[in-house]
Amino acid sequence: MIPTQHTVNTPYMVGPVHCYSGEQGGDLVLFDTGPPTEECRRFLLENIDLNRLKHVLITHCHIDHYGQVAWLNENSGATIYLPAKDCEKIRSHAKRMEEMYSLLSSLGFSEESLDELRRIFESGALFPPFPREYCPVETSLPEHLGIEVVSCPGHSQSDLVYVGEQWAITGDTLLRGVFQSPLLDVDLTTGRRFRNYEIYTETLKKLAALRGKTILPGHRKRLVSIDETLVFYISKMLSRAKQFFPYRDEENLLVTIDKMLGSRVNDVFHMYLKASEIVFMKDFLQRPDLLRTSLEEIGLFDRLAPLFVTVTNQEP
Repeated sequence: MIPTQHTVNTPYMVGPVHCYSGEQGGDLVLFDTGPPTEECRRFLLENIDLNRLKHVLITHCHIDHYGQVAWLNENSGATIYLPAKDCEKIRSHAKRMEEMYSLLSSLGFSEESLDELRRIFESGALFPPFPREYCPVETSLPEHLGIEVVSCPGHSQSDLVYVGEQWAITGDTLLRGVFQSPLLDVDLTTGRRFRNYEIYTETLKKLAALRGKTILPGHRKRLVSIDETLVFYISKMLSRAKQFFPYRDEENLLVTIDKMLGSRVNDVFHMYLKASEIVFMKDFLQRPDLLRTSLEEIGLFDRLAPLFVTVTNQEP
């Protein structure tokens, strides 16, 4: 049976978010929780039987998807399952934040900008309270649920897709009509920058393997076609890479953002999002062959070849 979709408003620019619930292996399971708002909490109380809830599975620990895990930890008997990478982020939160600030400083963020980001991060606007108890889903999920866990990093380094016989809950890895800006982050295993582009080229193959499943995304409407969604995403990235190409040798990302967008970006968090996008495109322009190989393997390169060739000056 395909899980039931629940749509909850958020106060963020992403708009409403979906979470899903259903019986799996005889247990009631909730996939993602919505944001840490009173409206969302009331929604869960009215629509999810917390007395029966056994498992809460999170696709990735962004605030709109896991904002109620601490509350559910305290107000239900459910086990909270988080991506292993996010479990490590929680355990090493302070260290990771300092490494993030160091990374952003090396990319051109000023001390003033970093201080503002600190205020945002520490305000709870991005990181709601962490749950008291949680398990890494990749190693702890009971087999009787019949749910396959697929690691699909790209949007973040922790993205997971949950796959059933007929369906796949994809979080923010497949969004209809939305260009995802993979976020700048620190690789928890190395302390250096997370190489988002390189890993996303491998994730494309995993997402293409979901063809034939009913896709249950984290935002907007259900997908009609995985191929159309991937083509949209890559086309948008290639188009922006073309705009970025004249500035590819500028080392200071904030200078690049100002040259490309001027006063349209004037708050530090928006700068962080744009910097994330630019780093992704810089990595692509340095190694376009990685994307080409993945697209060829999943049969989508021919549809994107004209734009790809225009941006990279490679042979079709």
